[in-house]
Amino acid sequence: MMVCTKTLYNYVHEGLFLPILDFPCIVKRKRTKYIQRTRKRNLGLSIDDRSPAVDERTEFGHREVDTIRGKKGKEESVLVTLAERKTRFNVQLLANSASASDVTKAIVAWLGTMVMESVKSITSDNGSEFANLIEGCRTICPVYFAHPNSPWQRGTNERHNGLLRRFIPKGKALSELSIETLEVAHNWINQLPRKILEYKTPEEMFIEEILKLLC
Repeated sequence: MMVCTKTLYNYVHEGLFLPILDFPCIVKRKRTKYIQRTRKRNLGLSIDDRSPAVDERTEFGHREVDTIRGKKGKEESVLVTLAERKTRFNVQLLANSASASDVTKAIVAWLGTMVMESVKSITSDNGSEFANLIEGCRTICPVYFAHPNSPWQRGTNERHNGLLRRFIPKGKALSELSIETLEVAHNWINQLPRKILEYKTPEEMFIEEILKLLC
């Protein structure tokens, strides 16, 4: 008996096969109306100004940054995610709100804990939450901005955020999630073997690079 693709997906969602977390490409989609977006200006240095080593992922220490919101609201906390381009290692930071000051404060505090030379640049989109990032990182590393409305230019970051949505559904405040849930999400992403890394995990690759800096 032939079973159609839709039926197989239904079986997966009902837990009849493997857990849905074993299928990272299964996503829920809903139809959306096309909205004509106005072009934004870059907040600072363009992504085009990055060195070839960043684009080619041959040099360790270059990060992509974004935020994830659970529940919208000025006073709602957000998750700041930073993906290292070469190793695909992901970092999660909790910011008190999506304001530029709170997001920058969380990133700068994290930078203060990092091994020297482990953060050589940060690339973000042109969201208002990153308006203070250049000033905050002025003495630490350069900040580049992707072209407006071009999320694929931060592909690793976008993919990780999509995976995190399995744990952080839209509309649910981060304060309603336990620290354990966020840790499980963080560990799952970093301990997931990647074909592009020759089936090593981002965590393994990241540790290798840090050890090189310390030796």
